Amino acid sequence: MTQEHQDPKVESLRRARVLNPRPEAVRATEFVVSEFFDARDLLQVKYEMLRKVTHEGASISEAASTFGFSRPSFYETRSAYEEGGIPGLLPKKPGPKRAHKLSEEVIERLILAKVANPSLSSADLAQLARDDFGLRVHSRSVERALARYPKDRQEPTL
Repeated sequence: MTQEHQDPKVESLRRARVLNPRPEAVRATEFVVSEFFDARDLLQVKYEMLRKVTHEGASISEAASTFGFSRPSFYETRSAYEEGGIPGLLPKKPGPKRAHKLSEEVIERLILAKVANPSLSSADLAQLARDDFGLRVHSRSVERALARYPKDRQEPTL
């Protein structure tokens, strides 16, 4: 096992999804001479890059290059920080952002079934999605999708 895999900080950064994939690209002096600054900590690197521009007057190109980023990455980082502060610099959770299996057509079919038979449970509707569309969806996913569906469209015309 390599030393990096034994380092608890590396494992902690990896679990938090802030392990810098390119720490060797960080050439900023403070990361080279100080043990406080850690080029493996992507959150710290991004924050210090922003600080270098806003508080020390470095150019965007210079800061981006020194901290191992491109100019477009700097702008994305700055925008994320302006929108969400330091937590905005954390990577977004991976995975689908919406009910990708449950298209509008599927949801409308499920609503029609629920209107026709209000006693249908979300498990029944999940089974209906499987029978009619070949989709394997969890009953909770059906509940969430129906809850998100615009209320003004919950009563389809028959």
